[in-house]
Amino acid sequence: MSRPTWAFMLSHPAHFIALGAGSGLARVAPGTAGTLWAWVAFLVMQPFMSNALWAWLLGLGTLIGWWACTVTAQHMRVADSGHIVWDEILAFWLVLWLVTPTGFWGQAIAFGLFRFFDAVKFGPMAWADQSFKGFGPRGGFGILLDDFAAALCTLLVIAAWRF
Repeated sequence: MSRPTWAFMLSHPAHFIALGAGSGLARVAPGTAGTLWAWVAFLVMQPFMSNALWAWLLGLGTLIGWWACTVTAQHMRVADSGHIVWDEILAFWLVLWLVTPTGFWGQAIAFGLFRFFDAVKFGPMAWADQSFKGFGPRGGFGILLDDFAAALCTLLVIAAWRF
């Protein structure tokens, strides 16, 4: 399947999660659309979230996302479709949570850095992307891992900038 549809997304809970509640259905740059969705969702949730709740959400979101990305990749017959955006959502939530408090421009810089590292896939992102390709649990983990590597690189650049 080259491009998922709304019907496909709604046909299984894993698809709904992995496709970012529809943000991954974007015709152009679904990863960017998923990251923007993550940013908006973060801004909506942040006033109601403690650090402990963010940690729980990210931990549980990783486990559920691993399952959802694995199932969706298998059903799409594509090892790491760009339309699967739960990985971008979860990783960018991690970035925003760890750079908070910061204003709009700090978040915008985090967004730009994260998208850069996610798109170019060099160093740790390339290793994660290539080492865990395939279907099944290993492939589902790989879908998440390269975005967590992009989040780590983003956070390292921001930490160096702040230092």
